[in-house]
Amino acid sequence: MNRSPRRRVLAATLSATAAVLAAAGTVLITAGSADAATTLGASAAATGRYFGTAVAAYKLSDSVYSTILDREFNMVTPENEMKWDATEPSQNSFSYSSADQIVSHAQSHNMRIRGHALAWHSQQPGWVQSLSGTALRNAMLNHITNVATHYKGKIYSWDVVNEAFADGTSGARRSSNLQNTGNDWIEAAFKAARAADPAAKLCYNDYNTDGVNAKSTAVYNMVKDFKARGVPIDCVGFQSHINSASPVPSDYQANLQRFADLGVDVQITELDIAGSGTAQANTYATVVRACLAVARCNGLTVWGIRDSDSWRSGDTPLLFDNNGNKKAAYTSALDALNAGQPTTPPTTPPTTTPTTPPTTPPTTPPTTPPTGAGCSATVSLNQWTGGFVATIRVTAGSAAINGWTAGLTLPSGAAVTNTWNATASGSSGAVSFTNVSYNGKVNAGQYTEFGFQGTGVGPSGTPTCTAR
Repeated sequence: MNRSPRRRVLAATLSATAAVLAAAGTVLITAGSADAATTLGASAAATGRYFGTAVAAYKLSDSVYSTILDREFNMVTPENEMKWDATEPSQNSFSYSSADQIVSHAQSHNMRIRGHALAWHSQQPGWVQSLSGTALRNAMLNHITNVATHYKGKIYSWDVVNEAFADGTSGARRSSNLQNTGNDWIEAAFKAARAADPAAKLCYNDYNTDGVNAKSTAVYNMVKDFKARGVPIDCVGFQSHINSASPVPSDYQANLQRFADLGVDVQITELDIAGSGTAQANTYATVVRACLAVARCNGLTVWGIRDSDSWRSGDTPLLFDNNGNKKAAYTSALDALNAGQPTTPPTTPPTTTPTTPPTTPPTTPPTTPPTGAGCSATVSLNQWTGGFVATIRVTAGSAAINGWTAGLTLPSGAAVTNTWNATASGSSGAVSFTNVSYNGKVNAGQYTEFGFQGTGVGPSGTPTCTAR
């Protein structure tokens, strides 16, 4: 199959043995209740998270592929279609057709979208590789501005910078043409992304950072510095390419937590686990449970759907086999999601804007479930000059609900421009939002979340909620 390669070098070989993988996992979890959700996206949504996958545009016409995608996932990441070589093959001449196809598919199925990746030392078009210094820096900033502007309001989170730190114990930056433009290139990239798409979360993404080590600590120190100086950064992505020589570290969860404690979200962005059978299944459960245990872990993305779709297909690292059948790893991941209790992951998008900081601080929804049957709703708002993002949490009462509708009234002049994880009715004044297929059922005391972006001033009142 003709496939664009992911050109990276892992620190370890990609061979796998079940014995080592088993050491990283535990016994499989069983589902927490008879009412447990039956798909990955629905189960993750019940905890306020997403479960996503990498998508290749040319595979959307494969009925097995697209059926699994539409049934199981509520987040997509374009595998190669948003990278520099795909979106700007000639300088200042942009090509979005393949990426637009994925975005359109995701929007039509109420899926969120992760943008991947705006600035990376690899998969650069030839013309970029001939530049250096100021010319390269300006080309990078122009690229980020154009791509992020094209998708403004459609992207949940951007991998603004990808894999900028070296492997090994030095904790140094990776030697690259982008690094050679000056040590502030990452900071400049994030500022450009914020200016172009202020509603999106802005992430730094890397591999071999799953545990506390020299590389992850270097990233940690960069994030800490950015937060202290007001450089816009909202999240850190952990690729989590797991194999026998690089198993899930014992401090995986603790490492996610220490980043979350800096005030950023954490996301598992390119998960694949080499192996098969029980050992692989247990390792998937371990990773899922780690995310569920960290309140600021927004969700997980597996890097492909079927084993045959993987960039490392010989390691059979995904949740579905070559024919699209569910593997033991799928069952363990789903059971781990269903066994997890809802937490209160912060869902406020960006914490800074390029010119004017949010005028309305995020409102943290209450964590105490409502009493009685039915449902209640709360709103968390991120406001900047001229626009806002609202995240609505729908919480079931003392009995499970099978569907919901949330309503609120927008201030005069405000309008809804984009909605995710719900179907909107109306765009101004009194508007209502109804569940989509994967998040209508909410168990007693649990919650799901949806969001929308708007222009003007965001709503301040408490939303209404009607259960079905």
